[in-house]
Amino acid sequence: MGSLKPPSAAWLDRYTGRDEQAMYTGRVRVTGGEAQHGRASGVVRSDDGSLAIDLRLPEPLGGEGGGSNPEQLLAAAYASCFHGAMTLLALRAGVTLVDAQLDVAVTFSRDPVDGLFLLSARIEVQLPGIDRAFAAELIRNTERICPYAKMFRQGIDHVVTLAAEPLPASD
Repeated sequence: MGSLKPPSAAWLDRYTGRDEQAMYTGRVRVTGGEAQHGRASGVVRSDDGSLAIDLRLPEPLGGEGGGSNPEQLLAAAYASCFHGAMTLLALRAGVTLVDAQLDVAVTFSRDPVDGLFLLSARIEVQLPGIDRAFAAELIRNTERICPYAKMFRQGIDHVVTLAAEPLPASD
């Protein structure tokens, strides 16, 4: 593998089309694993084979722990996207971020409104050596462009469907 490089700051150029323009779609399949339960023993595999994770219910939720869980995966996705967007914005402003660090917490909670469940997220950004006023503005602007931050703030379009039954095997 060659040297890893960030995407071009041209990603920040405004898109002017009328319809959403998909740039990439990540795909995974989750099966229930040993306990036949996605959170307790889920098996996650990406369609390109680059992601292979065994999920485990964390101890605070009554599980044995010992593996990743959906909240950690969402926190990782949020943090990496926010970090990338923030880095591109800083570069566009002529500032190179050195040792920028993000701590993200995604919390699985009981929902007092419907009695079921909800998620919340908190992100803390550390920008050593960066002027505080510039850092605050950079974080505000990153919140506006990071799709994960937008998802947390605005929600997300999603569709849930039942897959068609497979055709019976012909003998």
